[in-house]
Amino acid sequence: MADRLKGKRAVVTAAAAGIGRACAIAFAREGATVIATDINESGIATLGKEGIAETAKLDVRNTADVNAFAKRVGKVDILLNAAGFVHHGTILDCSEEDWDFSFDLNVKSMHRTIKAFLPAMLAGGGGSIVNISSCAALRPPANRYVYSASKAAVSLLTRAVALDFITQGIRCNSICPGTVETPSMLDRAAAQGPQGKEMFIARQKMGRLGTAEEIAAMAVYLGSDESAFTTGVDLVVDGGYML
Repeated sequence: MADRLKGKRAVVTAAAAGIGRACAIAFAREGATVIATDINESGIATLGKEGIAETAKLDVRNTADVNAFAKRVGKVDILLNAAGFVHHGTILDCSEEDWDFSFDLNVKSMHRTIKAFLPAMLAGGGGSIVNISSCAALRPPANRYVYSASKAAVSLLTRAVALDFITQGIRCNSICPGTVETPSMLDRAAAQGPQGKEMFIARQKMGRLGTAEEIAAMAVYLGSDESAFTTGVDLVVDGGYML
């Protein structure tokens, strides 16, 4: 199927790599006009050859930058929030600085972008907000204390936005991936030693890691009119992790 997003404008954060990049490319292939953002300019510089209409450096931890960017861009039909960080450790390994950074990037960044883009979406008749959460929000794995807490906050943020604007054309959903093979995931696996990747695979009951493209497929559905009756939910794409 093609052109499922034809005529729609989309903003994607954290589009330089991993799930964000896969979502930006998938949106463009389905006909959307995509503005791909990241703090890593070199990472998004190559997206033009993938059909991305525009790239822009954006620090989602900077409220002034986010507000200025949203004002410049104007109304979008799809906002996909993919920025995030995985902190390793228990509560005893989590300093106040670790907690603040994780919640700022994983949760408050979504608060910033949604608050900045929502007024124009409302004025333009609605839109779809897609937040990348995690299965850790629903069942925390070991040594993912603050990551799990922050992603649980994403899920409730999603539902609150969905409820508050449900009669005004706004849909807000989150995607909860299982373990997905991305550059950052491979870095975390390498930090665990030679068997690190196998350890990550072992917790996936299908016996393999997910791909960023498989998560992007769900994002396309949520951005499209096919999901017009879907809002306020965590959509799990986890290869059976939750079973």
